[in-house]
Amino acid sequence: MLFTPLFYIFIASVAIQLCYYLFLFRKFAYAHQPKTTPNTFGVSVVICAKNEAENLKANLEAVLTQEYPNYEVIVVNDASDDDTLSVLKNFKSKYQHLKIIDIATTPTYTGNKKNALATGIKAANNNYLLLTDADCKPVSKYWISSMTSKFTKEKKIVLGYGAYQKIGHSFLNKLIRFETLLTAVQYFSYATSGLPYMGVGRNLAYAKTSFTAAGGFSTHTHIDSGDDDLLIHQIATKHNTACCFSKESFTISEPKKNLKAWFRQKRRHITTASHYKPIIQFLLSLFYLSQFIFWVAAIILLAFSFKWQPVTILIIIRLITQYIILGSSARKLYEKDLILFFPVLDVTLVVLQLSLYIRNAISKPTTW
Repeated sequence: MLFTPLFYIFIASVAIQLCYYLFLFRKFAYAHQPKTTPNTFGVSVVICAKNEAENLKANLEAVLTQEYPNYEVIVVNDASDDDTLSVLKNFKSKYQHLKIIDIATTPTYTGNKKNALATGIKAANNNYLLLTDADCKPVSKYWISSMTSKFTKEKKIVLGYGAYQKIGHSFLNKLIRFETLLTAVQYFSYATSGLPYMGVGRNLAYAKTSFTAAGGFSTHTHIDSGDDDLLIHQIATKHNTACCFSKESFTISEPKKNLKAWFRQKRRHITTASHYKPIIQFLLSLFYLSQFIFWVAAIILLAFSFKWQPVTILIIIRLITQYIILGSSARKLYEKDLILFFPVLDVTLVVLQLSLYIRNAISKPTTW
């Protein structure tokens, strides 16, 4: 019968999804954040800013007023043509631990985040670097202390969580935060399993010596994106990477307000995935493929009432597993308001991700 092969494919997709949730994502869902003694070594916070005058006004003071005994804040003005530089100079008059690096616009240079970030790192006086973006704000005065407490003699990379602001009665906001949650669950879970493959530039820390030893961004300078995930993919190992997910360590930023802007942002972000190691590409692709097949096959089989009873049972099992595992992670990352909407967010994200990959296959984003 026509639907029989689809039924068995559906069963396989459920089995694969359950394996991911029960054997991989569970590791982060039930991971405990052990208490650590805060470090007191020097830390350099590095931020790149291109036309970020308004964001700096809103967010930079929260970085400059951290409860940490020994740190500097380096902001690289990356060929801005707004008031970014004057805003930074105003902050400098009040906060002497702010260091401004101004990269001017030239006929051949109009801004490049990797270049700006490398310039800021080179100027850092401290070996331990903490990175965030101009549109991000630490949620507490203990952000530096929390993130850097994970550095040890062995741990030279710390992966953090970059949350997005909650906007009430906005489905798009829930979708953006759900995608961010799922991404975080994946990179935290892989790192916990000994396969670190990415971090997010909104909240990331690593040793300057590790950056320098890897040649900085030299192996992927030609790729506009990847100043965070491709670098971590290159230098992270199961031995040198730690995860920090205490609430004090979070950063928060303003999400996109319309679907078109977010879609464009995600198109840029996924261009780096093809440069991941084959095993990571396979594991990430298998999860998304099984997720897509699960929903498509489930809808078709139920629409034609083919073996609807076992199909319904398998759907319920998969959804309950997702609620338990992903729900635990959502509570850990203070995104519990998303839990009720998991099924509809899951389906919507699958459709949008398919659209992203199709669109990028037709034409690559040409600007960052």
